[in-house]
Amino acid sequence: MAGRYPKEFREDVVRVARDRGPGETLEQIANDFGVHPVTLSKWLRQADIDDGIKPGVTRDDAAELREARRRIRRLEQENEVLRRAAAYLSQANLPKRFYPLVRDLASSGVPAEVSLQVLELGRSPYYRWLARPVTDSELAEAYLANAIFDAHRDDPEFGYRFLFDEVNDAGHVVSERTVWRICSDNGWWSVFGKKKSRKRGPVGTPAHDDLVRRDFTAPGPNQLWLTDLTEHRTLEGKLYLCAIKDVWSNRIVGYSISDRMESKIAVDAVNSAVARRAIEGLEVAGCRVHSDRGSQFRSRKLQQTLWRHQLVGSMGQVGSAGDNAAMESFFALLQKNVLNRRRWETRDELRLAIVAWIERTYHRRRRQHRLGRLTPIEYELIMSKAADQAA
Repeated sequence: MAGRYPKEFREDVVRVARDRGPGETLEQIANDFGVHPVTLSKWLRQADIDDGIKPGVTRDDAAELREARRRIRRLEQENEVLRRAAAYLSQANLPKRFYPLVRDLASSGVPAEVSLQVLELGRSPYYRWLARPVTDSELAEAYLANAIFDAHRDDPEFGYRFLFDEVNDAGHVVSERTVWRICSDNGWWSVFGKKKSRKRGPVGTPAHDDLVRRDFTAPGPNQLWLTDLTEHRTLEGKLYLCAIKDVWSNRIVGYSISDRMESKIAVDAVNSAVARRAIEGLEVAGCRVHSDRGSQFRSRKLQQTLWRHQLVGSMGQVGSAGDNAAMESFFALLQKNVLNRRRWETRDELRLAIVAWIERTYHRRRRQHRLGRLTPIEYELIMSKAADQAA
């Protein structure tokens, strides 16, 4: 199913269409950006409505109406959860466990996420319980914990190493590390030893392994994406660009431009690439997304975005530009052909120049030796047709 064009891409195309020169038609601009002329006309008409030039329902009004309807539906569901929970707790013969109530509400049409949030219950524990209320490993660990507690109660001087010997003599086949973990979780320490502190700091997002190893090749689309950030000064301040390149065709499948270097710019670029490929009917699940170890690419928001789209993260080593050399070469072209050509007065002026160069020149006019003297768009069209004929 075809998806929606990214909002940032639509706004850029509308700006280019509004600023078109004399003799340049909408059909030419639509072809340059790979959209249908009717689609571009709709975008222009909606933009006129949003700017107050023409009467009609703006995007913000439509979004507010949808949000209001969603909130009303959510409040109705929350009221139903509270009503059913009150009735559930009033029955003294039932155990006061909320997981069965959440399951019953889900079967009656109230999403489990709503019930869990209203009742302040964890999502992951509920779904684990739903799949299997008591697992074999949990039951075995409960028996082991009882044996460790009995040994600790009989001899409070024993540390976890002595407790390990006791439970193994009792017939439990277990590692010393497991005994230490159970003792640590329950605070069962020797009366002569110093109790371990349970204070723990926040755990940062770990970096991904390098799944590319400087092999910047791919046998097909959406198997390896490269991404990176660049910046350039204007008289208004800096402008930042995050781009994503598919190494199969060297096409920039997604990008995001902002005046702030935050994790949102990387998240928007990934969402833009996924939306662009969805419009073309291509699957992105399993694609490796390779980057450097910048904070924007190690953020939790980006990791959640990769997980939601079933993408696999990959990162080069610290301070090694060669680990992402194929992406650096694109930015070098952008620097030489756009950024360093002149002084830029405003961010908006530089933004339009970057978008126009990527969509018009780099994608559709700049032939590349690695692609057999074809442009990225030509290469994808030819190779996609060949794959369809072979199938």
